[in-house]
Amino acid sequence: MDALKLLKQDHADVKALFKDYENLGGRAFAGKKKLVDKICLELTKHATIEEEIFYPALRAAAPDSEDQLDEAEVEHASVKALVSQLTQMDPHDDLYDAKVKVLGEYVNHHVKEEESEMFTKARQSGLDLTAIGQQMGARKDEVEVVPVDGSMMSGGSATDQRSAGR
Repeated sequence: MDALKLLKQDHADVKALFKDYENLGGRAFAGKKKLVDKICLELTKHATIEEEIFYPALRAAAPDSEDQLDEAEVEHASVKALVSQLTQMDPHDDLYDAKVKVLGEYVNHHVKEEESEMFTKARQSGLDLTAIGQQMGARKDEVEVVPVDGSMMSGGSATDQRSAGR
């Protein structure tokens, strides 16, 4: 599958999960926990493939995307923090619903920027989006758990990896 199609499908899937959450009743605690666990896992998979494969490839192919990619990594850090908090919470906890709502807002903002700006640069960059999509799909299948420490990759963030190489 084409990398951009894979990412767009992930975006649509997570958006639907957030919508399902909104439609749950206030006392549907078991359903909330199950949906939030699914949302957190899907976001972990998605962020992992972006940070390990898509962002580095785009950074190399389109140097003018540097600022956007840096912003995307900062946005990922905010998402990771909320994912980490939510995975350690119970739906009965104070602020649980608020954190899910804010997480959805962060994700929607990130998706809009990514699909309107970053994907355009990726299309224009000459990247082999099919090959990258295959790599991303394979890596996504390997991610099975949400780390409780807020990290989404075993090797640190892409920023950490770039800094270590300097």
